[in-house]
Amino acid sequence: MTAPSHLVTTDSATVVRAFFAALEDRATRQALALADDKIVWRNTSLPTVRGRLVGRLLKGMDRDWMGFRADFHHIAADGDIVLTERTDYLRIGPLEIDFWVCGTFELRDGRITLWHDHFSWGNVVGGVVRGLFRMRRR
Repeated sequence: MTAPSHLVTTDSATVVRAFFAALEDRATRQALALADDKIVWRNTSLPTVRGRLVGRLLKGMDRDWMGFRADFHHIAADGDIVLTERTDYLRIGPLEIDFWVCGTFELRDGRITLWHDHFSWGNVVGGVVRGLFRMRRR
Protein backbone atom coordinates (compact mmCIF):
# COMPACT_ATOMS: atom_id res chain seq x y z
CA MET A 1 0.00 0.00 0.00
CA THR A 2 1.39 3.41 -0.96
CA ALA A 3 0.90 6.47 1.22
CA PRO A 4 -1.07 9.36 -0.29
CA SER A 5 1.30 11.88 -1.87
CA HIS A 6 0.42 14.65 0.61
CA LEU A 7 1.71 12.44 3.44
CA VAL A 8 5.18 11.92 1.95
CA THR A 9 5.90 15.55 1.10
CA THR A 10 9.34 16.49 2.39
CA ASP A 11 9.88 19.94 0.89
CA SER A 12 8.66 21.84 3.96
CA ALA A 13 10.54 19.49 6.29
CA THR A 14 13.67 20.04 4.20
CA VAL A 15 13.33 23.82 4.66
CA VAL A 16 13.03 23.41 8.44
CA ARG A 17 16.05 21.09 8.56
CA ALA A 18 18.06 23.54 6.43
CA PHE A 19 17.01 26.38 8.76
CA PHE A 20 18.36 24.50 11.79
CA ALA A 21 21.51 23.42 9.96
CA ALA A 22 22.25 27.05 9.13
CA LEU A 23 21.71 28.08 12.77
CA GLU A 24 24.08 25.34 13.91
CA ASP A 25 26.70 26.51 11.39
CA ARG A 26 26.29 30.12 12.56
CA ALA A 27 25.07 31.00 9.09
CA THR A 28 22.38 33.30 10.41
CA ARG A 29 21.87 35.06 7.08
CA GLN A 30 21.25 31.72 5.37
CA ALA A 31 18.80 30.74 8.11
CA LEU A 32 16.95 34.04 7.83
CA ALA A 33 16.75 33.65 4.05
CA LEU A 34 14.52 30.63 4.79
CA ALA A 35 12.25 32.74 6.98
CA ASP A 36 9.59 35.21 5.97
CA ASP A 37 10.35 38.86 6.76
CA LYS A 38 7.31 38.85 9.07
CA ILE A 39 8.16 35.59 10.84
CA VAL A 40 6.55 35.00 14.22
CA TRP A 41 8.67 33.13 16.80
CA ARG A 42 6.82 31.82 19.84
CA ASN A 43 8.32 29.96 22.76
CA THR A 44 6.25 28.53 25.59
CA SER A 45 5.72 31.16 28.31
CA LEU A 46 8.08 33.67 26.67
CA PRO A 47 7.09 36.81 24.77
CA THR A 48 6.30 36.37 21.08
CA VAL A 49 8.96 37.84 18.78
CA ARG A 50 8.20 39.10 15.27
CA GLY A 51 9.95 40.13 12.07
CA ARG A 52 13.31 41.86 12.27
CA LEU A 53 13.61 41.24 16.01
CA VAL A 54 13.87 37.51 15.28
CA GLY A 55 16.90 38.21 13.10
CA ARG A 56 18.47 40.45 15.73
CA LEU A 57 18.04 37.79 18.41
CA LEU A 58 19.48 35.04 16.24
CA LYS A 59 22.42 37.24 15.20
CA GLY A 60 22.95 38.13 18.86
CA MET A 61 23.52 34.45 19.63
CA ASP A 62 26.38 34.33 17.13
CA ARG A 63 29.15 34.65 19.71
CA ASP A 64 32.25 32.51 20.23
CA TRP A 65 31.13 31.70 23.75
CA MET A 66 27.65 30.61 22.63
CA GLY A 67 26.50 27.68 20.58
CA PHE A 68 23.36 25.91 19.40
CA ARG A 69 22.54 22.55 17.90
CA ALA A 70 19.51 20.30 17.63
CA ASP A 71 19.00 16.56 17.33
CA PHE A 72 15.79 15.75 15.47
CA HIS A 73 13.98 12.71 16.84
CA HIS A 74 10.89 13.05 14.63
CA ILE A 75 9.83 15.38 11.86
CA ALA A 76 6.52 15.25 10.00
CA ALA A 77 5.24 17.47 7.24
CA ASP A 78 1.75 17.86 5.88
CA GLY A 79 1.90 20.46 3.15
CA ASP A 80 3.14 23.72 4.65
CA ILE A 81 2.92 22.53 8.28
CA VAL A 82 5.92 20.84 9.89
CA LEU A 83 6.01 19.25 13.34
CA THR A 84 9.31 18.46 15.02
CA GLU A 85 10.32 16.62 18.15
CA ARG A 86 13.92 17.32 19.00
CA THR A 87 16.51 17.89 21.68
CA ASP A 88 18.00 21.39 21.59
CA TYR A 89 21.44 22.12 23.01
CA LEU A 90 22.38 25.63 24.08
CA ARG A 91 26.02 26.28 24.96
CA ILE A 92 26.97 29.20 27.14
CA GLY A 93 30.72 29.10 27.70
CA PRO A 94 31.58 25.61 28.95
CA LEU A 95 27.97 24.88 29.99
CA GLU A 96 25.83 22.93 27.51
CA ILE A 97 22.13 22.72 28.34
CA ASP A 98 20.02 20.05 26.65
CA PHE A 99 16.22 20.00 26.67
CA TRP A 100 13.31 18.48 24.77
CA VAL A 101 11.38 20.67 22.35
CA CYS A 102 8.30 20.11 20.22
CA GLY A 103 8.10 22.61 17.38
CA THR A 104 5.38 23.65 14.97
CA PHE A 105 6.39 25.44 11.77
CA GLU A 106 4.14 27.04 9.18
CA LEU A 107 5.53 27.91 5.77
CA ARG A 108 4.26 30.04 2.94
CA ASP A 109 5.92 30.01 -0.47
CA GLY A 110 8.76 27.89 0.93
CA ARG A 111 9.60 30.29 3.78
CA ILE A 112 8.96 29.90 7.51
CA THR A 113 6.20 32.24 8.72
CA LEU A 114 5.67 30.70 12.17
CA TRP A 115 8.16 29.01 14.47
CA HIS A 116 6.37 27.88 17.62
CA ASP A 117 8.36 25.87 20.17
CA HIS A 118 6.83 24.09 23.15
CA PHE A 119 9.06 22.99 26.01
CA SER A 120 9.03 22.37 29.74
CA TRP A 121 10.88 24.70 32.09
CA GLY A 122 11.40 21.67 34.34
CA ASN A 123 13.19 19.95 31.48
CA VAL A 124 15.34 23.07 30.91
CA VAL A 125 16.29 23.09 34.61
CA GLY A 126 17.14 19.39 34.33
CA GLY A 127 19.32 20.25 31.33
CA VAL A 128 21.16 22.86 33.37
CA VAL A 129 21.78 20.30 36.13
CA ARG A 130 23.01 17.72 33.60
CA GLY A 131 25.24 20.34 31.98
CA LEU A 132 26.75 21.37 35.32
CA PHE A 133 27.35 17.70 36.16
CA ARG A 134 29.13 17.15 32.81
CA MET A 135 31.26 20.27 33.40
CA ARG A 136 32.28 19.02 36.82
CA ARG A 137 33.28 15.58 35.46
CA ARG A 138 35.73 17.11 32.97
